Amino acid sequence: MKILALESSAVTASVAICEDEKLIAQTFQNNGLTHSVTLLPMAEGLLSACGMALGDVDVIAVAAGPGSFTGLRIGVAAAKGLAWAAQRPCAGVSTLEAMAWTVAHMGGNLCPVMDARRSQVYNARFLGQGGRPVRLTEDRAIGLNDLAEELNAQKGTQILVGDGAHLCYNDLKARGLDVELAPEHLRYPCAWGVARGALEMARAGELTDAAALTPAYHRLSQAERERLARQN
Repeated sequence: MKILALESSAVTASVAICEDEKLIAQTFQNNGLTHSVTLLPMAEGLLSACGMALGDVDVIAVAAGPGSFTGLRIGVAAAKGLAWAAQRPCAGVSTLEAMAWTVAHMGGNLCPVMDARRSQVYNARFLGQGGRPVRLTEDRAIGLNDLAEELNAQKGTQILVGDGAHLCYNDLKARGLDVELAPEHLRYPCAWGVARGALEMARAGELTDAAALTPAYHRLSQAERERLARQN
């Protein structure tokens, strides 16, 4: 099964082509350019470099959230357009689970974190077993105080991964918690993790179509919060 995966949930952009567990090719950018400018050209260039056409792909996968509201909308819109054009199924993969896949081989407690602002992070906890992430919690937006209290009750080192890893490391370390940063080259979200999560979704019969693919924000946007505040 060939999977074209897109990742634009945070500051980095990444595209990968995989066949089952095998990574065929991947491209990654962390240069500050907007994802609306970089993501589709990256996908087109990667397919061309691999001598493939969009029709050769079996599944279009995307990091569907949580993450940056703008980044998620760009990634999901791109995936929907590609899936409609190729008449292929989609996989909307948890951004946090995709990050857990990249460090699952390290074993132990995996703690993906993304900066959600307002003293919160997007987080889920996993256990790395046999090179696979085993989910311990659902994806959620959680305050740093609540996350620290939860981790304080756990045994073993927590491996922090994601664009919120430094933020959490400094805060949690100051509280005396046993935390460790994932290696820098594995710390940011990447499309290989999205593809790996999509493969598991395909095997479980959890794919969807382009019409049903939607972002999973896990929190109201600032504009929505401000509108509700005015109404109240």
